[in-house]
Amino acid sequence: MRIDVGGQSDQGRVRQNNEDAYKIEPALDLFVLSDGMGGMAHGEMASALAVETIVSHCQQAENNRTTALFWESRPDLGERTNRLGSAVTLANRKIFDDAATHPDMRGMGATIVAAWITDQRLSLVHVGDSRAYLLRAGSLEQLTADHSLVAEHVRRGIMTPQEAETSQLQSVLVKALGIEEQVEPDADERMLLDGDVLLLCSDGLTRMVTDPEIASTLLTCEPAQAAANRLVELANDYGGEDNVTAIVVRFDPSPGGLLSRLRQWTRSSGGA
Repeated sequence: MRIDVGGQSDQGRVRQNNEDAYKIEPALDLFVLSDGMGGMAHGEMASALAVETIVSHCQQAENNRTTALFWESRPDLGERTNRLGSAVTLANRKIFDDAATHPDMRGMGATIVAAWITDQRLSLVHVGDSRAYLLRAGSLEQLTADHSLVAEHVRRGIMTPQEAETSQLQSVLVKALGIEEQVEPDADERMLLDGDVLLLCSDGLTRMVTDPEIASTLLTCEPAQAAANRLVELANDYGGEDNVTAIVVRFDPSPGGLLSRLRQWTRSSGGA
């Protein structure tokens, strides 16, 4: 598959600074997004540290396969997914240690969602409420489960999804990087298909733009950079109450692939 990638971040219409951070590493097909918290500049520091630590650890491991793992390897996951879990665990430790060493930084933390593509396999690791979505055949699926109080309440039946959307507790996380000395990231793997679109985003997007609008934008906006730009623009059009960041990854059909041949056949048949 050919990969088309775009990313965009904005402070929004209300916040005075941008505590989101993201990085696209084309050489590895690695994509990392973090939403910092802690007030002042501490959120910016936490998210930047998270992103840089994860990318650096993965790069180091690619150059040296004996690089230490910072979490217990799971036999049900592939090598790169375990490495990504290790990177997120290391990022948690670095943020926690920095906050412990500098009293004025106490309370800083960050969410993380990271995706690593190997051939057609997606490795996905996350902590917090930054999300990953997959658009396939026009249907949008949320791949990550929010580590938030309202999401926990919805899962337990204490609150309806509609109540969660308007709850004042939306910003309360039950899990984030840097808050505790140890964190248990969620890790998953998926097989990707030609034509899939992957979206990584902070909650500044998902609180302002509905899933149907996100799906429509991913379907209609090409290339990937145009889709990322448009998603951020929509969040700001609807009030921009938070920092907003989006990474869009399109998996275009290879020229000789089945989907590409099917599209060519459909066009030729339609013109006959």
